[in-house]
Amino acid sequence: MKPYPLELRQRIVEAVEQKTQLMEESSELFGISERYVYKLLALRRKTGDLAPLPHGGGAKAKRDAAKLLTLAELVGEFPDATLHECRELRPRRCRVRVCVNTTGRALPQLDGTRQKSLAVPVQPGRKSGPPGGRNK
Repeated sequence: MKPYPLELRQRIVEAVEQKTQLMEESSELFGISERYVYKLLALRRKTGDLAPLPHGGGAKAKRDAAKLLTLAELVGEFPDATLHECRELRPRRCRVRVCVNTTGRALPQLDGTRQKSLAVPVQPGRKSGPPGGRNK
C-alpha cells in the first residue's frame, strides 16, 4: 500500500492545528482513522516533517546473481524438471534451501517458464441407466 500524498497529510494537520475541527471530525472528513491523525502529529514532532518514512525493509532475498546463475545452469541441464525437482537440486549446488514459490518467482528472471503439473486422471463417469444400478 502506498503512503498518503504529502498534500493530504498537510491538509489534515492544518485542519487539526487551526482547531476548526476536532480530530474525530477531521478523520471522518478525510476518510482516515483517528489513530492516523495522531501518528501524523507524532511524526511531525519527531522529524519536523510530514513526509512518509522510507520503507522499513523486510526479509533479505536469498537469491542473488550467483544463485540465479546456478538455477539457470540447473534449468539448462534438466529442462524438463519441475519446480519441486529444481528446488531439491539447488541446495546441492548453492547451499541455500528455498521454497517452491521462490524458485517459481526466480524463473521469469531467467526468461524461463514453469512446467505445468501432471494431468490428473479423469474419474470414470456414471454409466447411463437408473440410479439403482440395475436395468429392468
